Amino acid sequence: QVQFVESGGGLVHPGGSLKLSCAASTTFFRLVKMAWYRQAPGKQRELVASITGDGTTTYTDSVKGRFTIGRDNAKKTMYLQMNSLKFEDTAVYYCNTDRADQLGRSWGQGTQVTVSS
Repeated sequence: QVQFVESGGGLVHPGGSLKLSCAASTTFFRLVKMAWYRQAPGKQRELVASITGDGTTTYTDSVKGRFTIGRDNAKKTMYLQMNSLKFEDTAVYYCNTDRADQLGRSWGQGTQVTVSS
C-alpha cells in the first residue's frame, strides 16, 4: 500500500506563507499524477491542486496565483507553496494521488494549516 506523509503545516497570520511537503513511499512516484486536497471544519474535502509526473499543474480557482504545486521525483516528494494566505485557507491539508476518492485510496493524517490573526 502506497503511503504519503504530509508535513509543514502550522499557524500563520493572514498574508503569510507556508510550504507543505508530501513524502511518498512508492517507487513509481514519477509516474503518478499527484494532488493536494484540503478539508475545512464542517466542509467536504476539496481538491486544491494537482500535478502530473512531468509537471503539468492545475489549481482550484480560489488558490490560483497564491499557491504553487511542485514535485521532486528523485526525492519522491511533492510540495505546496502557499503565499498570501487567507482565513478561508484554514483546513487540514492532505496529499494523495489524483482522483483518490474515486480510486478508493486511503488517507493519511494530513497537516493542519491555521490562518489566524
